[in-house]
Amino acid sequence: MDPFDSSDTCSETAETTVQNTETSLPWARFSSWLECVCVVTFDLELGQAIELVYPHDVKLTEKEKTSICYLSFPDSYSGCLGDTQFSFRLRQSVGRSGSWFGEDDAYNKDAPVTLQRELAYFYGYVYFRQVKDESVKRGYFQKSLVLISRLPYVQLFHSLLQIIAPEYFEKLEPCLEAVCNEIDQWPSPVPGLILNLPVMGVVMQIRIPSKDDKPEGSPIRQGQKETLLPAPMVLPTVHELDLFKCFQSTLIHLQMLWELMLLGEPVVVMAPSPTISSETVFALVSSIAPLRYCCDHRPYFTIHDSEFKEYTTRTQAPPNVILGVTNPFFMKTFQCWPHIIRLGELKMSGDLPKQVKVKKLAKLKTLDTKPGIYTAYKTFLHKDKALIKRLLKGIQRKRPSEVQSAILRRHLIELTQSFIIPLERYLASLMPLQKSVTPWKTPPQIRPFSQEEFLGTLEHAGPQLTSVLKGDWLGLYRRFFRSPNFDGWYRLRHKEMTQKLECLHLEVICDADLLAWTKDKSEVEIVDLILKLREKLMKARKHHLSVKEEVLEKLEHYIHTVISSLPEDLQTLLRRQ
Repeated sequence: MDPFDSSDTCSETAETTVQNTETSLPWARFSSWLECVCVVTFDLELGQAIELVYPHDVKLTEKEKTSICYLSFPDSYSGCLGDTQFSFRLRQSVGRSGSWFGEDDAYNKDAPVTLQRELAYFYGYVYFRQVKDESVKRGYFQKSLVLISRLPYVQLFHSLLQIIAPEYFEKLEPCLEAVCNEIDQWPSPVPGLILNLPVMGVVMQIRIPSKDDKPEGSPIRQGQKETLLPAPMVLPTVHELDLFKCFQSTLIHLQMLWELMLLGEPVVVMAPSPTISSETVFALVSSIAPLRYCCDHRPYFTIHDSEFKEYTTRTQAPPNVILGVTNPFFMKTFQCWPHIIRLGELKMSGDLPKQVKVKKLAKLKTLDTKPGIYTAYKTFLHKDKALIKRLLKGIQRKRPSEVQSAILRRHLIELTQSFIIPLERYLASLMPLQKSVTPWKTPPQIRPFSQEEFLGTLEHAGPQLTSVLKGDWLGLYRRFFRSPNFDGWYRLRHKEMTQKLECLHLEVICDADLLAWTKDKSEVEIVDLILKLREKLMKARKHHLSVKEEVLEKLEHYIHTVISSLPEDLQTLLRRQ
């Protein structure tokens, strides 16, 4: 018998795993939401400097601290007076002692792939205040309150900042300590659950999305059993942006932007402010949901970023990354990049937002470049003119922005699904038949993915079954196969299929008569079987394979029974292990 290569999936409930972790670690509940809270201020001698990190025992590397400092202030070109909110994404230092969340984090197993907790990056959510202050040498009070998290909950954390930041700027550290202690009392984020999160006398009510949700799943439904006083502030989403607002000057080029994201092309977004820059990058990344965007993306990027040299070298092709920038200096730096989206302040043409034009890269000037999409890219698919017409009509009729966003989001989800469904269908055909999984052999291999074989299925089972868009779908798939997004999607799906095979194998083993099999076997073969079954059991529990607990208990019982049939010296030895 040669079973046994194992992987992972989830069977224990997320709540149990989370509770176990919460009881064993200080600040565990806080850490399930935030890594830390930072206050960044402007020092006349040092420039931007971290004034405070809370909890105090959080260990950020010097490189991370420097990056947070520079990313927490708008570029001087942005001219942000008053209060400004924006976001950034930061690569963790290599070799840092990371979070206690790992690959087998229960949250990540139940969350949609687009909302999983980051293991190698931090998100920064910034509330920056710049106001005139005669008591300060420079004449301005400049300070940022920054939430550092591994979760891409852009709406939730910016809503939280709107509650706590104005209060913090008045009352300073004691206020921040109280807020962190309140967050440490929050229930941990469990996908699929509606949670009440109290902070500073306000209760935010949210629902954490689950991977089992249908696309465009329902926001929080009213009518909870408990009546909360004060009435909660219901957030309809923890992560979705106002897509229509983000794309309103590029609506007629939506098809091009979707393709650039799908293919993981290098893109620079040049915006007049870090708010527009970060919101646009997040909107672009979310445009291919439920597919995960597997390239790096920086909602706000500055010349001080530790990856600046890496991403701006001219000795190699631009990397697969989206960069959001505000500094005009970048015009010269990124002249060799293939796709540059230059956004201006929103201008209206009558009732309609003025649409930017697609322009040749040669027209990209180093200074005073007009808004536009500078690229030589030709789309594989035709524009959906009916969608554009519907959205423009909605503007004329003063249709609410959230309704326009819902129309836009539905279109993008349906477009992505039309593209992915044929791939999913083909992938399912590579799975071995259930009857080929037997207890005494290693599970059969999943057949390798053949691009040409897949493309051959498109004539009868392609995107045309679910999408009205015409164009070169085959060319789009061929280009997609060369992108990091295909690689990321295939690796994840292959891992899930391998886990499914492993689960089937465990169930088949439990249905077999193990004692009967051992009757004519040598002691060496029986001991080998026991060791392999134990390894399978251990992996199934460690990686939370989606196997019923009774199956695992039955396997444990079988192991115990087979050990009992052996001579006493062997029994003693095996039970010691």
